[in-house]
Amino acid sequence: MLIQNATLADGRTRDVRITGDRITAVSESLDDSTDDHVVDATGKRLLPGMIDVHVHFRQPGFGHKETWETGTKSAAAGGVTTVVDQPNTEPPTVDGEAFDEKFSYAESAHVDFGINGGVTKSWQPAELFDRPLFALGEVFLADSTGEMGIDTSLFADALDRASEAGVTVTVHAEDETLFDDTVRDRNDADAWSAYRTASAEVAAVERACELATERDVRIHIAHTSTPGGIDTAAASGMTCEVSPHHLFLSREDLDELGTHGVMNPPLRDETLREEVYERVADGTVDMIATDHAPHTAAEKDVGVWDAPSGVPGVETVLPMLLAEAETGGFTYERVRDLTANNPADVFDLPDRGTVAEGNYADLVLVDPAELTEIRAENLHTKCTWTPFEGREGLFPDWTMLRGEIVYNRSARESFGTPRGKNVRVFGN
Repeated sequence: MLIQNATLADGRTRDVRITGDRITAVSESLDDSTDDHVVDATGKRLLPGMIDVHVHFRQPGFGHKETWETGTKSAAAGGVTTVVDQPNTEPPTVDGEAFDEKFSYAESAHVDFGINGGVTKSWQPAELFDRPLFALGEVFLADSTGEMGIDTSLFADALDRASEAGVTVTVHAEDETLFDDTVRDRNDADAWSAYRTASAEVAAVERACELATERDVRIHIAHTSTPGGIDTAAASGMTCEVSPHHLFLSREDLDELGTHGVMNPPLRDETLREEVYERVADGTVDMIATDHAPHTAAEKDVGVWDAPSGVPGVETVLPMLLAEAETGGFTYERVRDLTANNPADVFDLPDRGTVAEGNYADLVLVDPAELTEIRAENLHTKCTWTPFEGREGLFPDWTMLRGEIVYNRSARESFGTPRGKNVRVFGN
């Protein structure tokens, strides 16, 4: 394929040639050959596919919420070409057998993927590290989340073992001792945000960074929702991510969202959201990751203390960020770095993350003139709803994975045959 006159994230207009699974040339002008399928991208943006390092595709155990097939279709339709699945499935991915079972489900993936291992009191690190593991993911520090929760001593042990194995630890940092039990008699949706306080996140990030610094280990802080958590991670030399719901939503949206807006960490005050947004825009935050955590509408439509935590977001995140680039909230270069270049760098994914000669042809083509209103009925997630209903996004014309189009919005059959591979095995 030869893509002509595409505008890259930095504003340059370039021709891009793809041969096999790679980008083989990027130039101001490339002559088309008889073998080229030529695409005129005049006026359109060509971007690297997003690398979303934090999703929950629910299989095994909870396929009624999302499957690897539906989740990766949703990813491809939103311009995401690599996803990393978290370990809190059933069984949890804490040993070799559980990893192998999850891998069997991932064979239906339409995009490339990684599989994170988890840490519990019964985890088997030797078995996990013997598998093509992406990272230790959503390792909990002093959090009351049941089966996947651990104590600080076990967290420290996980850091030591992961360091020996050369594996990054992704940390869910909330300190349950700082949750506000005085609001437990409330039944409004905002009670969840009042309960899981901002100070609980900041304190846990501080402790996690201290433990990692003592061991000279790099950690990655998941879904930071407070400016204090972000600043602590940055000052400690650690990396962090922000989820789209913490970037675009606040407690002011809970009147409309109700218990569909319950998530961990919870939505914060609007002033805190604005400060988080500023840190995403100015480069303090390393990346955007969705924490795509779908539940059915029926499961969410219960009382605030019974509603499962999490919202979908893998299909809408890049379109919303690109819409922000059009309105001036971010530059296109910043969107590229947040969604592709930085994740590839932090998690050691060579040959991905930029539109450059020699890289894999993981690409997204979008038309900046086609701002579209987000509607759940048009999305591909199995949970059938979105917290971003009515907002605007720039959705891809097509998404390419390693040189082949895996999603084409205008085609009768939008999706091709599943061809996703584990990035820790293929092309690393």
